[in-house]
Amino acid sequence: EFVRRSNASGSHIVAQVAARPAASLLSLQSSLHPFSTHRSYRQLMAGLSLPVRVAKMRDPNVRAQILNDQPAVREEQTLAMVSQFEHHFPLGDPPDYEPTQEMSLLERAKRAGKTPQELAYDTLLERDGRGIIYMPLAFKDYSFDALRPLLTDSATVLSLSDGGAHCGVICDAGMPTYMLTHWVRDRRRGARIALELAVKRQTKDTAELYGMRDRGVLAAGMKADLNLIDFDNLRLHPPEMVFDLPAGGRRFVQRVDGYKYTIVSGEVTYEDGEQTGAMPGKIVRGSHGNARLLS
Repeated sequence: EFVRRSNASGSHIVAQVAARPAASLLSLQSSLHPFSTHRSYRQLMAGLSLPVRVAKMRDPNVRAQILNDQPAVREEQTLAMVSQFEHHFPLGDPPDYEPTQEMSLLERAKRAGKTPQELAYDTLLERDGRGIIYMPLAFKDYSFDALRPLLTDSATVLSLSDGGAHCGVICDAGMPTYMLTHWVRDRRRGARIALELAVKRQTKDTAELYGMRDRGVLAAGMKADLNLIDFDNLRLHPPEMVFDLPAGGRRFVQRVDGYKYTIVSGEVTYEDGEQTGAMPGKIVRGSHGNARLLS
């Protein structure tokens, strides 16, 4: 409503909204997890590779030592991130980004007669130490119902990600696909979003916002950038960590199935997720003055 009132008064404000809440991914390979600040964990696991850490953590004595320790951190936000188990969820495969409250580690622990720390420990060891704990930072009522009106409002644009700055704990690269898989096709806990609207919000609306009026729709004379998608088989995999940044730096990536062809300027650049070698894209020049879009 603030945006509408401001724009009616002559302003030009566009509210940004993401397809799901900002979230941290906690794993043995990420920047943070429930035991990463424990002194015992740091002492026992320092300098060890993931396979060696996993083997060591499966030792009952090591497990007991770590679980009996406490987070050694005073910073309030970090302490909350590693210990608020009511907001910790096993991400799973396929990843579930809209879990119910009953799926939290806290509630699961109550039902199992265990501590949430025990369940967190076991979750991290899943998939040979690649298990992920999902911690959404704004998850009102354990539902996305409050988010849907923002995603469909003409005063908003789909945007927002902090993954570039925090690529060791955040992975938002799958959000465009998530709009199609979750919001259009798979959501069961509330209203979905029509396919044509989800596509428009991520193509025409975005292009127009940034002044790229030569693309965003399928029409004669427009730029031939498009994806051909096997919608029924479109699937996000769990995020995974790769170490391909300078000096061996890490970043989360997320694989996806179902993109048959990605076409840029009329040339196929990806086929079934594999690069073809074609690289027709060029730098996009700003639309200021007489500048032209040259990608």
